[in-house]
Amino acid sequence: MSETKSNNGALVKVEGVEKVFHRGSEDIHVLADLNLQIPNGEFLALMGPSGSGKSTLLNLIGGLDTPTRGTVTIAGERIDQLSGRKLSAWRARHVGFVFQLYNLMPTLTAERNVELPLLLTHLNKAERRKHVETALAVVGLSHRAKHYPRTLSGGEQQRVGIARGIVTDPTLLLCDEPTGDLDRKAGDEILSLLQGLNREHGKTIVMVTHDPHASARASRTVYLNKGQLSSEPVK
Repeated sequence: MSETKSNNGALVKVEGVEKVFHRGSEDIHVLADLNLQIPNGEFLALMGPSGSGKSTLLNLIGGLDTPTRGTVTIAGERIDQLSGRKLSAWRARHVGFVFQLYNLMPTLTAERNVELPLLLTHLNKAERRKHVETALAVVGLSHRAKHYPRTLSGGEQQRVGIARGIVTDPTLLLCDEPTGDLDRKAGDEILSLLQGLNREHGKTIVMVTHDPHASARASRTVYLNKGQLSSEPVK
């Protein structure tokens, strides 16, 4: 059995999860009988070697994929039972994503990039503008709102990515190698920002990383190897 954090009030519950991908006649077992609980307000780092299933687990928690077996429950809702439009609507309400390569639209300004998730909501233009202004202020980029990605540094682009991730005030912020494309100084600034979102704004964050320097900023680190979780580093 994989490592489980005991907490009956956990925000995230992954129970007995298996994930199998099919490649031709071959079955690739990525996650095996995996259990994980994440309390509300935790900053969790997920580490492990390449190919260990970290991004797969993140995608399951974020509703981008469904398990082959087992259950994924977020805030009391079984998201593994949702499909199609319901799952898309759930993601729009509850999950913010931050990517290693920012994934910004180059033809849109910072503020328009941040606004994109809000286009899936029922907010009017004035309400969307207020949310965007708040998110950019939180990441310290109000003065760069009108700038295009090509005029921003890597660290600034990632701040825009984080603003986009939090603009809907999501239940979960899921970060996949958020400092992987940055130098140490810019990476440290992003990690400090994530810590602030966790400690000062109460955001629950799950961060995939290869970097022990990054994982040290989290409140807890778990390690994934061969589809199993452990509280100890992989040897």
